[in-house]
Amino acid sequence: MKCDPSLLRPALPAVKSRLIRQLLLPPLIILLMVGLGLIGYVLSDNSGIRILSENGERQLELHARTVESEISKYTYLPSLLELEDSVSQLLSEPEGGARQSVNEYLEGLNRRSRSRAIFVLDTSGRVQATSNWRDADSFLGEDLSFRAYFQDAVRGEPGRFYGIGSTTGEAGYYLAHGLEEHGKIIGVAVIKVRLDTLEERWQRARLEAFVSDENGIIILSSDPARRLKAVRALSPQTKERLARSLQYYWWPLNELEPLARETLADGVEKLTFPANSETAQGKLHEVTYLAQTRRLADTPWHFTLLTPLQDLRRESMIQGVLVAVAFALLTILGIAWNERRKVIATRLAAREALEEANSHLERKIAERTADLRASNERLKGQIRERRHAEQTLRQAQDELVQAGKLAAIGQMSTSIAHELNQPLAALRTLSGNTVRFLERGALETASANLQTINGLIDRMGRITASLRSFARRADDGGQASLAQAVEASLQVLANRIAGSHVQLHNLYEDQLLAIDQTRLEQILVNLIGNALDAMASQPQPQLWLEGELQADKYRLLVRDNGHGIDDDTRKHLFEPFFTTKPGEHGLGLGLTLSASLAAAAKGSLSVEHPASGGTAFVLALPLVNAPTEPPQQP
Repeated sequence: MKCDPSLLRPALPAVKSRLIRQLLLPPLIILLMVGLGLIGYVLSDNSGIRILSENGERQLELHARTVESEISKYTYLPSLLELEDSVSQLLSEPEGGARQSVNEYLEGLNRRSRSRAIFVLDTSGRVQATSNWRDADSFLGEDLSFRAYFQDAVRGEPGRFYGIGSTTGEAGYYLAHGLEEHGKIIGVAVIKVRLDTLEERWQRARLEAFVSDENGIIILSSDPARRLKAVRALSPQTKERLARSLQYYWWPLNELEPLARETLADGVEKLTFPANSETAQGKLHEVTYLAQTRRLADTPWHFTLLTPLQDLRRESMIQGVLVAVAFALLTILGIAWNERRKVIATRLAAREALEEANSHLERKIAERTADLRASNERLKGQIRERRHAEQTLRQAQDELVQAGKLAAIGQMSTSIAHELNQPLAALRTLSGNTVRFLERGALETASANLQTINGLIDRMGRITASLRSFARRADDGGQASLAQAVEASLQVLANRIAGSHVQLHNLYEDQLLAIDQTRLEQILVNLIGNALDAMASQPQPQLWLEGELQADKYRLLVRDNGHGIDDDTRKHLFEPFFTTKPGEHGLGLGLTLSASLAAAAKGSLSVEHPASGGTAFVLALPLVNAPTEPPQQP
């Protein structure tokens, strides 16, 4: 039986359409799967990076503050050496017997502070005493003047330096402080600390991070392979300068070159490095990190936190595959609902785990914040106590100044009584005579006597006014006229000057100085009074008051031709209660108080020994209107 060909014609278009769908639909589905998979991967990757960046910011802040705290706890230790008298004695007399006691003191201080080493240098940069004086590689006698921390500290600036020791070859962080005495730097105290404990903590916590210094050199790293490598390209001049300074000893300072670098935001980058033996897993030959950098407070260093992106990449790829598979199942098989529920369940579980981890991290941050707040309150309490102590010290100083003034007035009581008794005797005689002249009608003579009486009363008023001005309490700050202060001081000491027949040479100019008027008079009374005492046995005593401008200060020289000061007395000249006068003629406070008042006004008081003999005290005080330098002509 034959079939009719006309019955087969309508089936031809259906066969073609089905054939076309079978040929075109799979490639189309595959393309859509791949496209949706790529889109899902990119979105998941961007979202994951954003979440890691937010979490990394908190981790970055936490670990950066830990580094800042580790560095700052040693900041004030070098300045404590100014309080040790044996250190000042050693720097003043290096060949004396103070070196051994200073070595033992530094050894004990280093042990208690758990630092690496503490040592003291003179102004030439040579180590005079050190805590490791017992060791074979001791710093004692080393010339460290080339070190940047010494050069900063000897100029009065805080020295901060990280480098490798030229003696031990050991890396460390150096903190230097200039030791001052009477406003002059006499040496430098240096403490060396090791920051290896930070690296050990990072390694135990499996944290990848590093710290780079101002030169871009990695000085601390959880990965030892990255240590002492440059995070940026170094010019040949920079490499030569660093090699000459021996900051990193003879380390080659190679650049840490990433295979790829992508900047995401300010301080946030995506870096790819070759995998080392520790990070390599299977056939993984490179590792990509999210690098977040923050500058450390009070230092030119930067802290960089590295968060590996391998898990994120793996999760993003899984997300992309899940999207592609879900689309394929939904489009081709129509049974994507079950897979979709699984994907949703997986996502919800991951989100809950992430939220739980985020909540745990926030609790940790809250606890850390509470600890920091408590530390801040303790620090505020210490600041209040210190301010209270400073206020008490200032009050005690004012009381001591007042006591010195009253002691000086007591010493001058005999002269003052003599000055007042003469006008009083004359007043008594003149007043009696005036009554008699009035009874006789001699009005002209009586008027002349009354005018004489007025003059004597004015003279007594000037004497008492000078004493009142000299005895009253002075205030901080203010301004004083040098000429008025000299005139008032000479008036207070007028009887002593007249009795000793001193020849006075006034070689100064009147200047307006930044100090209280009464305090300046107190200083001048002490200096001139000491000069008069020194010239007591001089047959032809002479006193010079010489002045000159010196930058923003005025320098007044009070010089006498007395017996001078021997070397033993010179060492204790400004110590409290030290005096060469008999007990009833001095308390030993005059020069101490005068130096303290000058220092409080940002000035200084020192002593010189002229070649012509005698003694010269130099008082340097700031000017109220300091002269400005004229602009340089091109």
